[in-house]
Amino acid sequence: MQTARVRPATYYRTLTRNLVLFVVVISLLPLFLTGAIILYQFKQAYQTKVEENLEVLLNKHRRTIDAFLVDRLADIRVLARSYTVPELENPALLKAKLNLLREEYNGVYVDLGLVDDKGAQVAYAGPYNLTGANYSTAQWFKQATGSEHFVSNVFAGLRGSPHFIVAAKKRFEGRDWLLKATIDFEAFNALVENIRIGETGFAFILNRQSEFQTKPRQEVILASGAWRELLQDPLDQGKVTIVERPDSLDREMIYAAAPLKNGQWIICAQQVVADAFVHLVQAQRAAIAIFVLGGLAIVVATLILARRLVRRIAEADEQKEAMNEKMIEAGRLASIGELAAGIAHEINNPVAIMVEEAGWIEDLMSDEGPLSEETLSEIQRAVQQIQEQGDRCKQITHKLLSFARKTDPTIKQVDINGLVGEVLGLVGQKSRYAGVKLETTLDKNLPRVAASPSELQQVLLNLVNNAVDAINAEGGTVSVTTSQENGRVRLSVSDTGIGIADANLARIFDPFYTTKPVGQGTGLGLSICYGIINKLGGEIKVTSAKGKGSTFTVILPARQDSAPAPTGAPQAGQS
Repeated sequence: MQTARVRPATYYRTLTRNLVLFVVVISLLPLFLTGAIILYQFKQAYQTKVEENLEVLLNKHRRTIDAFLVDRLADIRVLARSYTVPELENPALLKAKLNLLREEYNGVYVDLGLVDDKGAQVAYAGPYNLTGANYSTAQWFKQATGSEHFVSNVFAGLRGSPHFIVAAKKRFEGRDWLLKATIDFEAFNALVENIRIGETGFAFILNRQSEFQTKPRQEVILASGAWRELLQDPLDQGKVTIVERPDSLDREMIYAAAPLKNGQWIICAQQVVADAFVHLVQAQRAAIAIFVLGGLAIVVATLILARRLVRRIAEADEQKEAMNEKMIEAGRLASIGELAAGIAHEINNPVAIMVEEAGWIEDLMSDEGPLSEETLSEIQRAVQQIQEQGDRCKQITHKLLSFARKTDPTIKQVDINGLVGEVLGLVGQKSRYAGVKLETTLDKNLPRVAASPSELQQVLLNLVNNAVDAINAEGGTVSVTTSQENGRVRLSVSDTGIGIADANLARIFDPFYTTKPVGQGTGLGLSICYGIINKLGGEIKVTSAKGKGSTFTVILPARQDSAPAPTGAPQAGQS
């Protein structure tokens, strides 16, 4: 099989690539969309879960801290109600009660003191020498005298270390007295400092003046956008406010705040987003890894299957080409069979003449005596006639043998006009017996075409034979026309025969379909023609009218570098 008839390797590579791309896209697109939707939904759910957990955590510790303050205040209020002012003025009583409180609450209380309405501390129990201390100008004293009980902000005070005070007012003899206790800052700070939120999260407490009431585990810049926004917002008493903002280092952070101590303080928390969503990131990475590995598996499997499929397609194409070659050869042999009867009749005439002349010579040679000059001349004429008729037989057989031997499918430059002359010479005897006149109208400047000469001859012979067969016993005309337009060569075969019914036009190129009587056609001729022309990059068309004849037109691309071929074929009007 010649390589000109086999699809190029680039065709199968392109087919493999297209198959792989199609299957991979069809396989991975739903997987990608499904995975993206699932990851998005999972992210939304996880984000909600993180915020809910943070809200639950802050609410839990907010209640714990509020309960701590309420309990400490309750202790002092109970103590103030249990004893009179004169009893509380006794340092020994205060010391005993302080020791009891410290023992009961693990050293949360630092000291106890009784302060009169002038701000003077008249009695004191504790580690500092603060008896007689004057708090009249202290902010906490001014605030405490305005309510029945009071919890101050954290401040340094006279002792120079952070602490805060819980105080209860006691009325005695027309004067207001304050029983106050100092709460150990470290014990209170531990309530917040021990709050752990992931690896990077921590909590702290501020008052409404943005002053720290506990020590944050890490540096906090309250002037940053997120905290400034949260602290300016009047927080809902029962709500935890959560926002995500970048910090000064452009790290995405989660900020949360909730009020406590009746809105006087704010418990705050912050955490790096990457830390809060670490499990989400791990899940996303695992999903991406699974997607990538699954995608690679799909690509590899698709590539293997596509190569196997394309290999089978290539083998099928090779088998098809081989079958086409056999069909073309079978069509050629069928055409030779059809021509054989006509050629046998055409050879009979010169053979009969040769036999007659040979018998005449034999009669002349049988006469007794020397041959006369007239006899010799007659013998010479007879021999000349035998030679001429032998040459005639030689030409007839040469045409048949030439057609039978042209089986080379190699693509060459073919002169269509010359091919027309050869084919019409083969079917001349058949057409004469059928009473069909052959006419040609050939373009003398027709360019050559790139084709296999034997295959193109097969096409033309099939079309002319069909045209002759389509004409009834009354005779008719078969016309062969060549022309060119738009860089293409046109070859038309027309007849004045019976025509083709419209219902049959759509099927005439189908294999094994024929309108001829049983035993007079295989139905492969036009199918072979269609396959050959299609392989050469051309097209074949048919127009027909019932009772008026048919026209088959073959259109082939012309060789751009070819010059018009001189033709020895019969010109217009010859037969």
